[in-house]
Amino acid sequence: MNLVLIGYRGTGKSTVARLLAEKLGMEVVSLDQEIVRRAGRSIPEIVAQHGWSHFRDLESAATKYFSERDNIIIDAGGGVILRRENVESLRRGGKVFWLRASVPVIVARIEAGTERPPLTVGKSFTEEVEEVLRERSRLYEAAADYQIDTDALSPKQVAAEIARLHSC
Repeated sequence: MNLVLIGYRGTGKSTVARLLAEKLGMEVVSLDQEIVRRAGRSIPEIVAQHGWSHFRDLESAATKYFSERDNIIIDAGGGVILRRENVESLRRGGKVFWLRASVPVIVARIEAGTERPPLTVGKSFTEEVEEVLRERSRLYEAAADYQIDTDALSPKQVAAEIARLHSC
């Protein structure tokens, strides 16, 4: 049984995944890092050269591959839920945890980051986060077995809650 962390950027997936791995003795796989490693390019480079659709194809291939493994923690990219086949693969082999955060918290956590190209054109960063969350929230909710609001919790508290839910 895999543990799968989904949610928008800045909700704590990568940090929580590392803490969970230490706590549970499991391996962590970051789908985004695997895509970058396999492509030999950063995500902004992949998107600039080939577009978002190509990136999503790479993401689907990585999702399928790692979903077939067992007893790993999958740190999924924020857009993994955009394709039904990704969600089906992740749910088939694991429990899916949606890490949520409010727009102000997400903006505060990731505004200075440069790892990702913009998802929208002509909008402020806050407007982009609001728009993308509005579009994706129902998809995250439909994909998730559990939802955890990370606004007021430390990463250690989130990891402890996931470990508790995993053992139930």
